[in-house]
Amino acid sequence: MSAWVYIMSNRKDGVLYIGVTADLSRRIVQHREGKGSAFCRPYGLTRLVYAEEHDSIGDAIAREKAMKAWKRAWKIELIEGLNPAWDDLFSVVL
Repeated sequence: MSAWVYIMSNRKDGVLYIGVTADLSRRIVQHREGKGSAFCRPYGLTRLVYAEEHDSIGDAIAREKAMKAWKRAWKIELIEGLNPAWDDLFSVVL
């Protein structure tokens, strides 16, 4: 079973949210409908700016925890390495 670590944002260099899920499509739709993380709702974090697939949910959770401990600059570098324009990757990844 695959799992995903993903980063949501509201705009380039905006607020960042790192999450993990087994069903990326469903989870992003939840965020967009205001049913995702309570943290995301007030900031309007509806843009999927980064996603990486893992072989197991355990691996994805470990990666999520590591990424949440990173400095903000490292997270931005990760996003911009894949997505320099901070485009919404929802239709690209899925």
